[in-house]
Amino acid sequence: MIWKRNATLDNLNAMGEGNMVGLLNIHFDKLGDASIEATMPVDSRTHQPFGLLHGGASVVLAETLGSVAGYLCTEGDEQVVGLEVNANHIRSVRSGRVRGVCTALHAGRRHQVWQIEIFDEQGRLCCSSRLTTAVVSPQ
Repeated sequence: MIWKRNATLDNLNAMGEGNMVGLLNIHFDKLGDASIEATMPVDSRTHQPFGLLHGGASVVLAETLGSVAGYLCTEGDEQVVGLEVNANHIRSVRSGRVRGVCTALHAGRRHQVWQIEIFDEQGRLCCSSRLTTAVVSPQ
């Protein structure tokens, strides 16, 4: 297991209350030994003007997964901040829910790199994203 913090799905889902995660109804569904998964609806909140999943919404899902995974790999008062995120949008989605799967490419003491793959309900890859984070201590 790569996680240093104890967490449950209930804890993770409570973190989304009152912020963008809750607004977009991102829901954490699985916390594995080395991966974390969440789903997000494809509806009016996450559509672009042409009725497709907005690329920015996919990035929000990816950054949410990577940031939470990064936090789970820290200890004490350490925090995680994003340094860079990219996303390759591969397939459009019009409705349903998408599922993001996040795994570590590197979970170091000061920097982390997370790979997030987003799939439609048929299991087809829709977006491939990478998030780089820094681990910082409050000053």
